[in-house]
Amino acid sequence: MASTLSIARPARSSVEPADGPYRLQSLDRALSILELLGESEVPLSLAEICRRMNLHKSTVHRALNVLERGMLLERTPENSFRLGLKLFDLGNRAVRQMDLRTRIRPFARRLSAQIGETVHLGVLQKTSVVYLDKTGPGNRVCIGSKTGSSNPAHCTSLGKAMLAWLPQDAINELIDQMTFVRFTSKTICSREELLEALQRVRRRGYSVDDEEVETGVRCIGAPIFDDLGAPIAALSVSCISSRIQSHQVPVLAGRLVRCCSDISESLRFHRKIRTHALGEMEQTAS
Repeated sequence: MASTLSIARPARSSVEPADGPYRLQSLDRALSILELLGESEVPLSLAEICRRMNLHKSTVHRALNVLERGMLLERTPENSFRLGLKLFDLGNRAVRQMDLRTRIRPFARRLSAQIGETVHLGVLQKTSVVYLDKTGPGNRVCIGSKTGSSNPAHCTSLGKAMLAWLPQDAINELIDQMTFVRFTSKTICSREELLEALQRVRRRGYSVDDEEVETGVRCIGAPIFDDLGAPIAALSVSCISSRIQSHQVPVLAGRLVRCCSDISESLRFHRKIRTHALGEMEQTAS
């Protein structure tokens, strides 16, 4: 039966991408191996992978070791290779993130149009924030971040908005992994400072990055919760500091928090922001 499944394929030298300015040969080969294993109905041995890809054993062996170490593939008891469950996890994350972006974008666009500032959607990945989407008003200078880029969580409004509502054990574990890079004179650069900042976030219901990443840029963040009350994403309003003075921050924060609450409800998620936080911000804005 195995012989009928192991259909002979042409040498995969054609899988190798053409030469170009962005080619990285070792990465190209690793990706080709993943593609080969994904196409195969059965696990493949080292020798079979070498034959199908027309590559030397040492070259393939190095790539397999890297992929196995990253759990992108796994070794069977028979010493063959198949795709690893890490790919399943990454695929699920990609689907969730794409679904989040699609569902949240109308809310972000509406908020951006109302306040005339840039709105970002981000998720927490370990100790960093990854930007999933960005909506900017047509008549204003748009903050120069890029979708798919990342920043450290400790100094961004998005990161602090999500960190603040994690269980304390999870917060401590993430802080242990952080490297407190200083970007400006206002950047949070210690465990103690970050823990104090997260307390303020929980007390107010929103987070602030007051020129911590980039001088002249102020950001306000608020979390989006799942049905168990865990922060799965966050929105931020980013603006030039000169346009939004400190006393105006609570007004924008109130709109942002209400928007995030609406998003959570639209996704059938329970809202976990303290109810008095909105009341306090509305009183400040009035």
